[in-house]
Amino acid sequence: MRRYLSTIKYVLGISLVLGVTGCSDQLDEVQPQTSLNRDLILSDPNAAMTLYYGVYGSFRSYHNTLFTLGEMRSEIWADGLFTESEDGGLRNYYTHNIDANNVPAANWAGFYSLLDKINTAIKLFPQAPVPEDQKSRVLAEMHGLRAFVYYTMLKTWGGVPLSTEPVTQVGGLEDLYRERATPEAVMEQVKADIEQSLTLFSGDNALTASFTGTSKHIYWNRAATLTLKGDAYIWSGTHMGGGGADFATAQQALEEVTTIGGLGLVENYADLFNPAREANNREIIFAISYEKDEATAGVYSSFRVNTTQASTLLLDPLTNPRTVSQAYPFLAGASRVGMSESMIEKLQHIEDERVNATFEVMYRNVPPTYPIAGVLLTKFAGREDAGVQLYDIDFPVYRYADVLLLLAEAKAKQGMDPSVEINLIRERAYGSDYVPYTDGSQQEDLRAILEEDLREFIGEGKRWWSLRRAGDEWVFEYVDPVYLASEQAYKLLLPISVGMLNSDPKLKQTPGY
Repeated sequence: MRRYLSTIKYVLGISLVLGVTGCSDQLDEVQPQTSLNRDLILSDPNAAMTLYYGVYGSFRSYHNTLFTLGEMRSEIWADGLFTESEDGGLRNYYTHNIDANNVPAANWAGFYSLLDKINTAIKLFPQAPVPEDQKSRVLAEMHGLRAFVYYTMLKTWGGVPLSTEPVTQVGGLEDLYRERATPEAVMEQVKADIEQSLTLFSGDNALTASFTGTSKHIYWNRAATLTLKGDAYIWSGTHMGGGGADFATAQQALEEVTTIGGLGLVENYADLFNPAREANNREIIFAISYEKDEATAGVYSSFRVNTTQASTLLLDPLTNPRTVSQAYPFLAGASRVGMSESMIEKLQHIEDERVNATFEVMYRNVPPTYPIAGVLLTKFAGREDAGVQLYDIDFPVYRYADVLLLLAEAKAKQGMDPSVEINLIRERAYGSDYVPYTDGSQQEDLRAILEEDLREFIGEGKRWWSLRRAGDEWVFEYVDPVYLASEQAYKLLLPISVGMLNSDPKLKQTPGY
C-alpha cells in the first residue's frame, strides 16, 4: 500500500480512519480498527464497552470542528477588536475568504474517522456479549450520533459520500473511491438513523444510561434524538422542499422533548457553565465531557488574553476597576479573535444575565476614555484549582434552550404564535420584569427568535447554523455583504480541495466553486 500514500489521505479521510496519527509512512503496517478489535469485541463485554466509550472520546476531539463550523462564519466575531496578531485561519471563516484553493475544514474535516468508529459499533454490537437492554441502548445512541454527524456534514458541504459500513479491508485505492450522494440522499440517511434511534430507545427517556456510572448528560439519549429530529426537519422544511409537513413533524418531536421529566431551563444561566453543577443539570440534554486531568477545552484559547496584557487591561474601569489578572489570575490564552464595538454595544444589557455570564469587555488603562481593547470569553473559562486554571466545563451540543427556540421556529414557520417559547427564554435572561414578546408577522417572529438565539448561544457553535436554518435571506441580513453577498450564495456550502478531487475520480466539486 505504500504506493498509495501520497493520495490515500484525501479519500474519505481514510488516513484517519485507519488510525494514522503521526507515522503515515508506516501505512502498510496499519490495519483497520474493525479487523484489529472484531474478535475481542465479539467475545469480551469489556472490549465491547471500550469501543462504546471510545466513540465518545473520539467525538470530543471534534469539539473545535463543531464550534468552528457552527459559529465562525456568522456575524458574532467579524471585524472584532483583539490585542494580538489575528488568528488567520478563523478570519477566513468570518470573512468568507473561501475558494477551491483556500479550503477550510479540508478532507471532510476528518469526520469519516469518527463515522468509521460509529459504524463499527453499529456493526458489531448486535453480536456483542452484553445484556440485550444495554445493547439496544448503545445502538440507539450510535444511530443518533451518526445522524448528527451526517446532518452536520450536510449543512457544511451539501452532498457528501455516504458510508454506513466500517472499513474492514483495503485491497486497493479504488476500493476507497466514493461519489458524493445527493443532499436529498444524505438527509434521507439522517432521517432513517433518527427513526432507528427512536425505535431502539423504545421510549427510554433516561438522560444517561445506568451502566455509564455518571449523572452527567454526556451520552446521547432519546431527548437528543428528538431534538435533532426537530432541528433536521426544520432544515429540510426550509431548504429541501419539505415545507409545512416537515415543520409540523419538527414541532411534534420538540413538543415531546418538553414532556420528558427532568428537563427544563435552569434558573440561573451561569449554572450551565459551572463545573460544580454539571451533574443532573436539567437543561443539558447532551454535552461533550471535560473533566479534571482529562483533555482540556483548548478551543477557546484565541478568545482570551495573554498574561502580560492581563496585568494592564481593565475590567469595569468606571464602576469597579480591576485588572484582568486580578479577576482571573490563572486564565491563559491569547486575544486573536474578538467582537466589534458595534456587536459589543448591541449585546451589552445590564440586566441580561446571559451576556454577563458569557464575556467581559477589556479596556485599556487610558483615562478618561478607557478605549475598548477586546472581549474576554468567560463562558468556558473554567475554574481555579490549586493555583491553576482548569478548563473542565462540558460543551453543550443540545440543551433545553435549543428545544424552546427550535420549537418557536417550527411554529413561526407554520404561521403559529411562538411567543410562549420566546418569553420563557426572555424571562430567564432578564428576570420577572422582562419585556414580553407578542406575536407578530412571520418575519418579526423569526427575527425575534434569531435575536434571542444570538444572545443565548455565544461560543456554543450554533449561530451560523441558526441563520442558515432560518433561511438564506437571514444569512444575508446578518452577515456583512462585504464578506458574503446574496450573489455569492454558493459560499453557503464549503468547497472540497483540489487534492481531494485529484485523488478520487468519483468526487465532484461543490457547485459554484
